[in-house]
Amino acid sequence: ANGHRVMTVAPRYDQYKDAWDTGVAIEVKVGYITEKVRFFHCYKRGVDRVFIDHPMFLEKVWGKTGSKIYGPTTGTDYEDNQLRFSMLCQAALEAPRILYLNSCEYFSGPYGEDVVFIANDWHTALLPCYLKSMYKSKGMYETAKVAYCIHNIAYQGRFSFSDFSLLNLPDAFRSSFDFIDG
Repeated sequence: ANGHRVMTVAPRYDQYKDAWDTGVAIEVKVGYITEKVRFFHCYKRGVDRVFIDHPMFLEKVWGKTGSKIYGPTTGTDYEDNQLRFSMLCQAALEAPRILYLNSCEYFSGPYGEDVVFIANDWHTALLPCYLKSMYKSKGMYETAKVAYCIHNIAYQGRFSFSDFSLLNLPDAFRSSFDFIDG
């Protein structure tokens, strides 16, 4: 309503009847392997809604498996959550650069690199780390900013410190993830 172009990016947990396959796919490094993800899109109420499609998300749909989004039961995490949300963050960083979206009469084409990312909860906490290490260090997203919001402190995405190498971040970031709980 204020003239801003807005995009949300979320995992594709379900078929989302309004979302269509953009035909755009990228490869991201997840752990020790490279995975291909696809982008789905719909335009609702002035917002480009982008969904990251990969079996690691779709196979864990609540309605199809009886599981919760974060784990098979409440309070239990899936063992691959750090990989799934690493994938989400990397794909979210690519979406504004590569998706040619012309959903409304005022905007068309990619969003570009002059953007503000609003990362929500631990699921997107890697986004600022990847932004700094993978993009800004290479002269990309130079003016991009991040606002980090905590919505639900009950879910903190705690994983073994030995899994840090699976995040594909420089060792200089390791101390940022060291947490001692009281």
